Amino acid sequence: MFIQTEPTPNPNVLKFLPGREVSAAPHEFLTSNEASVSPLAEALFALEGVTGVFYGQDYISVTRDAQGLEWTQMKAPILAAIMDHFVSGAPLLRGGDFNSSSLDGDDTEVVAEIKQLLDSRIRPAVAQDGGDILFDSFDEETGVLSLRLRGACSGCPSSSATLKSGVEQMMKHYVPEVTRVEQVL
Repeated sequence: MFIQTEPTPNPNVLKFLPGREVSAAPHEFLTSNEASVSPLAEALFALEGVTGVFYGQDYISVTRDAQGLEWTQMKAPILAAIMDHFVSGAPLLRGGDFNSSSLDGDDTEVVAEIKQLLDSRIRPAVAQDGGDILFDSFDEETGVLSLRLRGACSGCPSSSATLKSGVEQMMKHYVPEVTRVEQVL
């Protein structure tokens, strides 16, 4: 098994591409306690310096402690943990369906438009950088759209610029009801 690595705009996150599907739905683990539902995330959190794990469709983003080890010291153990997991045939998640659908039958027409634009245009671009962006809320009175960044995008130095110059401009263009985009932490 050959696993490629790619840098992300966030210097504390590295993207690992195992050459196969990782997860049909994105999943993020920010603590070792959260990681207990995933054998792979649990193994990665057991490694020194790992502070976050994110599963995309065909990649795994690993976040390191900015004050800890360098990627040159961490990459080999992470690659070994990922390879061991996929070779073992263990499931990615233990029990239950953790799928988080982005469409809700109770959405207004504007919210449905926003979610469709996020899923079709924005999320694929953000995934290329090892992250994800999720709808949080939309205030129809003020036009303020709140979004959550996950994976490599969470805490990335360029995330606010991406939200303002990229996401906000696109949303305003396609969904005129949106007046501003904010990040929910």
